[in-house]
Amino acid sequence: MLRASSRLLQSRITFFTRSPCSLCDTAKAVVQNVKKERDFAYEEINVMEAGNEKWKGVYEFDTPVIHVDPSTSNPTSTSASKLMHRFDETQVKKLLDEAASA
Repeated sequence: MLRASSRLLQSRITFFTRSPCSLCDTAKAVVQNVKKERDFAYEEINVMEAGNEKWKGVYEFDTPVIHVDPSTSNPTSTSASKLMHRFDETQVKKLLDEAASA
């Protein structure tokens, strides 16, 4: 089993979703599979829920989206590294690796 660096343990994935969304269901499964191998903080935001108007304006028609932030100490931003729509485990791991080396 791979051992994650302490820097990687501080990474965060924010998953932007809406319901119903079959692409979101598939993307969430991809992220959860990566979570079995890598340790990172995880947050899920339904862009259609009250209080998420900022993200609805950005991603209402683009879900699923993940943001990969190198640290859990900073709130996610639109400038985070991201993947949209269809992505696989290799792409998610690559973004996590890039965040860890940032």
